[in-house]
Amino acid sequence: MGQTAHVSAVVWSAAVSLAAWLWLLLCQGWFWRTDVRLPASRDPDGWPDVCVVVPARDEAAVLPASLPSLLAQDYPGRAEVFLVDDGSTDGTGDLARELARRQGGLPLTVVPPGEPPAGWTGKLWAVRHGMELARARDPEYLLLTDADIAHAPDSLRRLVAAAGTGGFDLVSQMARLRVESLWERLVVPAFVYFFAQLYPFRRISRPGSRTAAAAGGCVLLRADAAARARIPDAVRHAVIDDVAVARAVKRSGGRVWLGLADGVDSVRPYPRLGDLWRMVSRSAYAQLRHSPPLLAGTVAGLALVYLVPPAAVAVGAAAGSPPCALLGAAAWLVMAGTYVPMLRYYRQPLWLAPLLPVTAFLYLLMTVDSAVQHRRGRGAAWKGRTYARPEAAAEEA
Repeated sequence: MGQTAHVSAVVWSAAVSLAAWLWLLLCQGWFWRTDVRLPASRDPDGWPDVCVVVPARDEAAVLPASLPSLLAQDYPGRAEVFLVDDGSTDGTGDLARELARRQGGLPLTVVPPGEPPAGWTGKLWAVRHGMELARARDPEYLLLTDADIAHAPDSLRRLVAAAGTGGFDLVSQMARLRVESLWERLVVPAFVYFFAQLYPFRRISRPGSRTAAAAGGCVLLRADAAARARIPDAVRHAVIDDVAVARAVKRSGGRVWLGLADGVDSVRPYPRLGDLWRMVSRSAYAQLRHSPPLLAGTVAGLALVYLVPPAAVAVGAAAGSPPCALLGAAAWLVMAGTYVPMLRYYRQPLWLAPLLPVTAFLYLLMTVDSAVQHRRGRGAAWKGRTYARPEAAAEEA
């Protein structure tokens, strides 16, 4: 009797999981599709001025693979690069100057921002300093990009053309992250998949939609929209600064677009699980607004949606319950099917699709660890700088 009750509970859980996956498949903004790329555009009559702001802190290892691509942009208008060296100890600023001297191309200015005042998190103080310098040039657009992002030669040109044609105040591309090591193959495509599940790209650009997000590695921002939304001052406490910037722009009446990138790539390696663990846990609990109820709901939701299907297959096979096994297999099949387009985008083998529950379990542990680190007072961190302010995520709400 007891075993039958347990199997029945698993059957019902598998049925709910399957229903959840069918809803995600059909009703969550087609999040699983990977065809949201820069929209069709036409060249403007006159190319507007652009200033590129690059916050950098101890980035000497990646600059040789990223900064030359920015300096080599094939942009018909006037463009200038400001690299803000935020207290680096590895010679980031000197290396940037040397790369510019050898490379030529767009003008480069390297400046320090000074120590951030209380209340500024992550790279936002460096971004603010770069934006202040850029505003002296009175550009129409600002490109905010990270020091580990390599751009194709026509990247800036395509971003500006897409923003102008579509009337967007913010155009952002989710850079293609590096996928070479075993752990990168297992974790990185899922990272983008989960992000798209939370913030379906199609909804972000839809008029009237409240969904807003950006990818901090590549954000083209209209300068007057940034001033209207008080960027970055209005989001200075935000740990997940890219999403906060997009929300601020949208709340101030601006139009936002986000999609997957072609020709915008992250060169930062994450060869070990610990590297990826720190990347995710740095901001996972902030995403949940540092709320224990939201944490509990997230853990329960991840378990129901991602872990119940394979568990139901195992229980059904062991207990001789075809309904249990079939419901679990159906949910698992839908889950894996929605993951296939992202694996193709990252040029990864499709046998990784059925392993998504394993990756989801890792993300569950990373999220719990993020909450534990926060409770211990360690807070979020960026490049060795830690922020323990409990209410930091409130600005993102």
